[in-house]
Amino acid sequence: MDKLMEVEGSILLFEKAHKMKVKLQARLDMCNQFSKSMAEKSAEQLKRFEEMMELKQRQEKHQLLELLEKGSKEALGQQEKLKEEHRHRAKLLTLKLREAEQQRQQEIERIRQEEGRERMRRLWSLQQEVLQLVQKIQVDYKQQEALRVDLSSYGHRGNQICGMLSSVIRSSTERGYPTQDDVNLGEHSLQEMQMLASTIEKELAAAEQRKKAEEEAAKEKQKEAQLQAQQQQQQATPQTTAPAQDSKQEGLPKKVSNSTLQRYLDLQKGLEQCQKACEDLATCKDPQTKKIRANLQRAVTIPVSQISSVSGSQVRDTFEKINNFLMGKPVVFAGQTILLSQHPLGQEFVSLKLAEKLVNQGEEEVASHHESAFPIAYVASALWERYPKVGELFLANLHKKCPYTVPLYPPFKKGTSLEDYQRLMGYQVKDSIMEQQDSFLKRMSGMIRLYAAVMQVRWPYGTSQGNHPHGLNHGWHWFAQMLNMEPLSDLTATLLFDFLED
Repeated sequence: MDKLMEVEGSILLFEKAHKMKVKLQARLDMCNQFSKSMAEKSAEQLKRFEEMMELKQRQEKHQLLELLEKGSKEALGQQEKLKEEHRHRAKLLTLKLREAEQQRQQEIERIRQEEGRERMRRLWSLQQEVLQLVQKIQVDYKQQEALRVDLSSYGHRGNQICGMLSSVIRSSTERGYPTQDDVNLGEHSLQEMQMLASTIEKELAAAEQRKKAEEEAAKEKQKEAQLQAQQQQQQATPQTTAPAQDSKQEGLPKKVSNSTLQRYLDLQKGLEQCQKACEDLATCKDPQTKKIRANLQRAVTIPVSQISSVSGSQVRDTFEKINNFLMGKPVVFAGQTILLSQHPLGQEFVSLKLAEKLVNQGEEEVASHHESAFPIAYVASALWERYPKVGELFLANLHKKCPYTVPLYPPFKKGTSLEDYQRLMGYQVKDSIMEQQDSFLKRMSGMIRLYAAVMQVRWPYGTSQGNHPHGLNHGWHWFAQMLNMEPLSDLTATLLFDFLED
């Protein structure tokens, strides 16, 4: 029974599917017929549309041909009309051109006359300036005699220029107006007259300068003669003094003890030997050697110039950089690795430049900022303790720039020029002009303060327990000798004050 029902259900489903298939086939046939009929209608409509468009194109083409024909006729008529107008306008234009040419000629004549008058005014102005200048260059003969110069040739030339310019103006007035060449000649005359005036001013200034220089030279010679006379008098005094009076000399001595003087001479000798040893490296023109020399110098001088008076860590870093470099370790500067062993004279050269830079810092930085003396002194003292050669060169350079750190008053020797003697005294002399006293005292003050600071301090970060390389005993020795020597005006009091205050 169940199988029968199952078969019957299957038959019903098949019949239903068959009916559905028949309906779909009928609907598909109907769609195909509809599509075919629509395609035929579309084709017919397209054909009608193409026919209509073809008709419209023929009509538009015909209308366009008619318009072109009509426009051609109108253009021919317009062309004839324009030709007639052109002939009429050509006649009018010819008349106007004649009138314009006449006006142009009149304007050209007016401009020519105006330019002529302007050139004439310009010539008069030039002549006036030339006459003023010729009066200026007429130097008084007494003044020429006083300055010992002869300027008569300039006056003769100025008179010639004035006469030539006057003749040009007269001739140009006779023919009407001056030409541009006449004006150019006048301007050239003015320029030459200005050059004459300028040359005369320069010669007068040079003559006055020479006269002043001669007067100053005479004064310098007189001062030098006075100094020599004083020196000779001082040298002659012991010879004329009785033996009984030798043991009772008046005043204080001007010389230090023999041991101090010998120490000073030994230091200067060592400095000269070091400079002579480094001369080949310092004066070599080879590009590679010059580069090595510059790198070696920068490796020690730039850190010293960066010492700050407020930062202890920066002072320590500066010392470490210099110390490592002097120990032979590489340092990097501006992207380049620098070694002391890059040149056989590297150790000597670096020691010399380092000592010079430390003294320069006292002369420049400490002189302006007293508080920077101790930071620089810490570095100098530490380097002196580890590298005695640097300390010896530092002290020798210091004595050379400031002999009063010895203390030493350089004597005036016969045959020594005044400028050389002034340099020995520590003054800076440039172009025969000695520096001002306040500037001199300021520099000496900076170096004596640095010297006093070096004797007082030791490197606080080290572990060395030895003696100070140049301790306070040298300070007391210097102070005692300064007090026992005859004082110099301004200088002695200033140095003692700076030494004690530091």
